Amino acid sequence: MKFFGSRSLRSELCALSSVFVLCALSSALCLAQSSPLPPGTSVPGDVAQTTQSTALQQAESSIVARNYAAADAQLDTWLAAHPADARALFDRGYVADAQGHTADAASWYRKAIAADPKQFESRLALGLLLAGQGDMAGAREQLYAATSLEPNPPNPAAKAQACRALAQLLRTSDPIGARDALVQALKLTPETPADTLLAAQIADNAGDADLAEQEYRKLLQEQPDSPQATAGLAHLLIQEKRCADAQPLVAAALQQHPNDPALNAQMAVILNAEGKQADALGVLEKLHTLEPGNRDVAGMLADAEFQAGDLDAADALYQQLLVATPSDPDLLDAHGQILIRQQHFAQALAVFRKAVAARSDDVDAWSGIAFADSRLGHWSDEIQALSMRSKFAPENPSTLFLWATAYDNLHQNKTAADYYHRFLAAAQGKYPDQEWQARHRLIALEK
Repeated sequence: MKFFGSRSLRSELCALSSVFVLCALSSALCLAQSSPLPPGTSVPGDVAQTTQSTALQQAESSIVARNYAAADAQLDTWLAAHPADARALFDRGYVADAQGHTADAASWYRKAIAADPKQFESRLALGLLLAGQGDMAGAREQLYAATSLEPNPPNPAAKAQACRALAQLLRTSDPIGARDALVQALKLTPETPADTLLAAQIADNAGDADLAEQEYRKLLQEQPDSPQATAGLAHLLIQEKRCADAQPLVAAALQQHPNDPALNAQMAVILNAEGKQADALGVLEKLHTLEPGNRDVAGMLADAEFQAGDLDAADALYQQLLVATPSDPDLLDAHGQILIRQQHFAQALAVFRKAVAARSDDVDAWSGIAFADSRLGHWSDEIQALSMRSKFAPENPSTLFLWATAYDNLHQNKTAADYYHRFLAAAQGKYPDQEWQARHRLIALEK
């Protein structure tokens, strides 16, 4: 009797959202490379647009020329005499940012904000920097502030950039807020293909599948070879279990982009859904070669190896992943299931207990503990594990059989008989060996 089903490929939806579809804030994070001056600032020497001193104009002229060493020296000299000059503080941060000195840049941006909390430029730049570092809470705070402020001098493109960056940041966690930010950006500047893609992703995350599909298809009409649009639409179709519709779309895109990680991952999911596990495994092996350090890919490959019956290959990947995150309950559950199949019950028990220590409502782990205890003859511990599991999930034929055999071995005949009857009512001929055992034990118990 199988108490553990074959592991399926990890959720394509989760993997693609975190790894493959797009880098969040993709265009916004290229700010320093795309503009020789900070957003919202004027070209030095334009007397009509600036009242700053000649010394500060010289520093900004150096920024335009990308002569950052000169700009550093000029700004340091100016700031020694004007330490609260918000624009100069921002310029100093921008120079550090352009040179990749992100810690220094963040410090200067914060000083500029302290000097002038309404300065748009520092809010936007710090928000983009923090987003690039993975500090999403800090980035969100700064980008929200930037969208409520105005560049100096007025610059609709810079303001729209802040709105688009915020929309990218919120697209998963707050799709309604992301939609509003994108709408604000589109009021300032014309729609771009990137906006259409973002609108589709926001609609998808908001649960509006029809709008998301409409936007993905709109983008594909404009850019038929876009791997991002194809991956996005295929992701949506797979989510709706329309793999037959997704398959030709992904196959055609792979001819143009054979090494695209998102498309390869989706093809593996589609092949698996079609029952072509061997082909899916081949795609995932290729993908793992392309992305050897990608944890999601390794996890999907491990699941596929498990499903194909290569427990050693699967466990090698799971244990490799556990080195980096030793308390990950999903990985521990997978490792424990393999140990169960290999009949290493004591080792499996220790692994599953570690999983429930990390996540107390881990139903798979509690099931694993109960099963391992049953094989080790720990009847009372088995009942305790089943009791914990029952707090989080309903009973099934497997757990009912475990309850019955545990009470049977503890010679609690009445309770054991009750569970055998419940098991037989639930099994309905799907577990012939255990049903035969239950019927014969009931004959003995009910004499």
